[in-house]
Amino acid sequence: MIRIAIAATGAVLMAGSAQAQPQRDPLESPTWQGLAASLFGTERVHFDDRVKVEFPAIAEDQHSFPVTVDARGIAGVKRILLFADLNPIPLAIDYSLEAARPYLAARIKLDQRTPVRGAVQLADGSWLVNGGWIDAAGGGCSAPPASRVKGDWAEHLGEMRGIALNGADGTRIRLAFRHPMDTGFVANIPSYHIEHVGLVGAQGRHYGDMQIEASVAEDPAITTIAEAATGEEIKVAGNDTNGIGYEGRLKVAEAPAAFAVR
Repeated sequence: MIRIAIAATGAVLMAGSAQAQPQRDPLESPTWQGLAASLFGTERVHFDDRVKVEFPAIAEDQHSFPVTVDARGIAGVKRILLFADLNPIPLAIDYSLEAARPYLAARIKLDQRTPVRGAVQLADGSWLVNGGWIDAAGGGCSAPPASRVKGDWAEHLGEMRGIALNGADGTRIRLAFRHPMDTGFVANIPSYHIEHVGLVGAQGRHYGDMQIEASVAEDPAITTIAEAATGEEIKVAGNDTNGIGYEGRLKVAEAPAAFAVR
């Protein structure tokens, strides 16, 4: 178990029971029907613009592409999926949230031009989906990470940083991990990635759990929004696919008056 203290001052188908056909995909992705069946099973799926999926118009770096899924305008969200249809590993993050708001920002890899989407699950089990196409040069999942090229990845493996600040929109939690996030598609480098991160507050209050795939960018940086009290300590705990555990603690602080983040 690697334990790292995190400084607080540095302060995630229209196919119902009758097996109906999937709803027509507005992005006309060639893999949508199979992917939807894999991700959502027989739950109802609707495309909904209230699920705000934000990303740059151009993928300047296909190895690290920022995406935000914001569903704070929708009541009863209990789960968020972030995925890219045509990636060899489509799913990036599966975030089950409890005492947290439906907001997730992260960086993912892109292997080619693809739809990038966010999906949120409601209390009744149904899903709302939105997203858009993004052009990418390709190779984001099949090129070795920078730390592998430099050869220094082991020196920094397991390092974590974080911040938890209370503001007008809740407690914004930002986490950053040092990890190569190997996909397994590079010769002689097996798949190796962080696979789980959980957030637990005071008195065992559970904020959420993230299941993370190798399609998340090297050195993952993840932001979510919780509902914690100023001064509360939030435990960050996770593990990677080699069984290494990671722990850190964040103390929630008040955001400076000038602090403002979308």
